[in-house]
Amino acid sequence: MPSKLFPNVVSNYSIFKLAIFQTLEMLIITAIISFTISLIFGVVLVVTKKNGILMNTVIWNILDKIINLFRSIPFIILIAALIPLTRLISGTAIGVQGTIFPLIIGIVPFFSRQIEVALNELDGGLVEAGQVMGLSPFQIIYSIYLKESIVSIVRVTTITIISLIGLTAIVGVVGGGGIGDFAIQYGYQQNQQDVTIACILVLLIIVSIVQIVGTLISRKVEH
Repeated sequence: MPSKLFPNVVSNYSIFKLAIFQTLEMLIITAIISFTISLIFGVVLVVTKKNGILMNTVIWNILDKIINLFRSIPFIILIAALIPLTRLISGTAIGVQGTIFPLIIGIVPFFSRQIEVALNELDGGLVEAGQVMGLSPFQIIYSIYLKESIVSIVRVTTITIISLIGLTAIVGVVGGGGIGDFAIQYGYQQNQQDVTIACILVLLIIVSIVQIVGTLISRKVEH
């Protein structure tokens, strides 16, 4: 049955399977690194803002402007602009190895803003209570900001990973490997419609799994 519905996918099954693994590899590595960096940036933005527990307008303004700058650049242009730096850092600008760095640079500004919004949703009274109790800034960040905002952080992380899936497909345009690259080489360039449909279905499945896992984690930590 699959050979009738997706003949070109079946005939290139080994390449298709490799493309799926490449997409998952890009997604997992980028998600872990980006989450760590974005969590730090998000916390810094919240605590150094005006009236924050570590108010510092210089740090806040610098980080805020850098994030706004990179968020304003379309990802496909950002990839091209970062090619020299990507080659310097990764040793190559193609394949999975050459896509991790631009993916991180592309998603961190968005992710940082999402984390910032999640932390800013926290009731200010909890922070004030922590200050009255004599908690240190680090204790307030860990015990109040992060612990009390964990549901919101899980929610925005799920949204960001879904956005990241789209970026992993875009890198295929510049030979980044993965599902996007497979779809362009076989689906678009060779006009094999079944390949395009198969790639869409795989991406939909990955998105659905991420959404389901995110919802389950969110419900678990909420209780």
